[in-house]
Amino acid sequence: MEPTTPYDNIPLNLDGPNMWDYDEVTEKFKFEIPEFFNYGFDVIDRWADDRSKLAMVWADSDGEDIRKYTFFDLKRLSNKCANMLRSKGFKKGDRVFVMVPRLVEWYAVMLGTAKLGVIPMPAPNILVPHDVEYRINQAEAVGAIMWHENIGKVDEVRQQCPTLKHFFCIGQPQEGWEDFNELIEQASSKLSRDEVEATRADDILLIYFTSGTTKFPKMVPHTQASYGIGHIITAKFWQDLKPTDLHWTLSDTGWAKAGWGKLYGQWQIGAAVMVHNAAGRFDAKTHLKLIEKCGITTFCAPPTAYRMLILEDLSAYDLTGLRHSLAAGEPLNPEIIKIWKEHTGTTIYDGFGQTESVNLIANFPCMPIKFGSMGKPTPGFEIELIDDNGQPVAVNEEGHIAVKVKPEPPVGLFREYWRNPEATSEAFVGDWYYTGDKATKDEDGYFWFVGRADDVIKASGYRIGPFEVESALQSHPAVAESAVVGSPDELRGTIVKAFIVLAPGHTAGDDLVKDIQDHVKRETAPYKYPREVEFVTELPKTVSGKIRRVELRKIEEEKKLKK
Repeated sequence: MEPTTPYDNIPLNLDGPNMWDYDEVTEKFKFEIPEFFNYGFDVIDRWADDRSKLAMVWADSDGEDIRKYTFFDLKRLSNKCANMLRSKGFKKGDRVFVMVPRLVEWYAVMLGTAKLGVIPMPAPNILVPHDVEYRINQAEAVGAIMWHENIGKVDEVRQQCPTLKHFFCIGQPQEGWEDFNELIEQASSKLSRDEVEATRADDILLIYFTSGTTKFPKMVPHTQASYGIGHIITAKFWQDLKPTDLHWTLSDTGWAKAGWGKLYGQWQIGAAVMVHNAAGRFDAKTHLKLIEKCGITTFCAPPTAYRMLILEDLSAYDLTGLRHSLAAGEPLNPEIIKIWKEHTGTTIYDGFGQTESVNLIANFPCMPIKFGSMGKPTPGFEIELIDDNGQPVAVNEEGHIAVKVKPEPPVGLFREYWRNPEATSEAFVGDWYYTGDKATKDEDGYFWFVGRADDVIKASGYRIGPFEVESALQSHPAVAESAVVGSPDELRGTIVKAFIVLAPGHTAGDDLVKDIQDHVKRETAPYKYPREVEFVTELPKTVSGKIRRVELRKIEEEKKLKK
């Protein structure tokens, strides 16, 4: 075992799992946070001392053009970006809107702004002009850095964004926009931290916006410590990374998941990251080809992606290089875990966290997996299930997933919703931060996801979590994806309704509906089965890929009102 950073007293276990004993590691784990910290200088530039150390493998949308970048390459690129922004008058604390796909330029921006203390706001490429305007004005951004195909989204609302003064375009030059690539080419690749204002560990590193499933998106600021250091928890224990790994997390650059798996914790450990500039709909064949071709060792994908992957002939690919698989975003169904292990030899370790945090709850290699469980709290976090009055609930009783924030808030958790005291006071109550999710905890300390607090269905006197019904649905061969909500009913008040995307080769019909309903009755308590089933071609999702059950509920409510 050899330590890799000065911020962690638990060294990496190069001969086995980093989480080798749950109780021992969680008891000993402790962060030592310095007063000043800068992710760009303290992590990227430190690894760049070895000019040959691999940092990134990049592939184009077809998976044919593959390029490699070292930490030294990223040091030079981030210095160029920082120097370019300095020349334009950007200073520590300025906000910049960033909408760039999975390109090396995105990394130049994220690392270059980190070195300056300029605050990027990464945005998913699927946002529309109204979303862009909202985010720019909420944060009073002074600059926008955009991929050329997206600049129209800013141009359409430019007049409504009075703080926006600088416009940089990546890709093909555009009228009214400065050419980012040309400016970078002209900038110096040398930058000393003595030339810029120092960043403290508690200075803001970046701002994400929540998905906004029920309300307008809120600004979530993360500091140099909470993300630049805190994601060691994610990378070391849940992802189980070593300096020799090539890790691939599937995520758009605008999602918090990119910070989880493509940027922060992995490079603290010294592992390399895989970046695939995927375009259009998810292509399972290309992803499987890249796992084989590039030698991916650790892999993290949302359940939706795993559902698509297992529909392929997995035996046609050599996936033996994989040693560790993970999932996050929505709880993972046990059936998917089973099929993936049959073909790759790896168990999918589910993990839970939020835009507001690093990894909070996870399954680890050192402990038995209870299929369907979220696992146990990660080191550094005290997590309990709390009722509406702030009191712990009993074993196997449903409660709010809450993080202890007093006497000291844990490293890796945000401190507030920026410029939104009302939302902050709703989330931070007493000694706890309420995540907005509900779960149960069994006698062994394993957490079991129930759903968002407003997703729980109350039907015929029962409280039913949508995930447990969706898990049962997922084990039916005809079901590719599903979402379960409560639907108004004259007789029962509310019934369970399932929206189902069919797997290839299956046709909707009354016989299939009955077969699916009977299957759910066998797989879980009979009262939970969906009394209504609707087959759809796709499910509504947030920009971060989570199912918008709130939208489905609204559709059902409006539909029933018209009757």
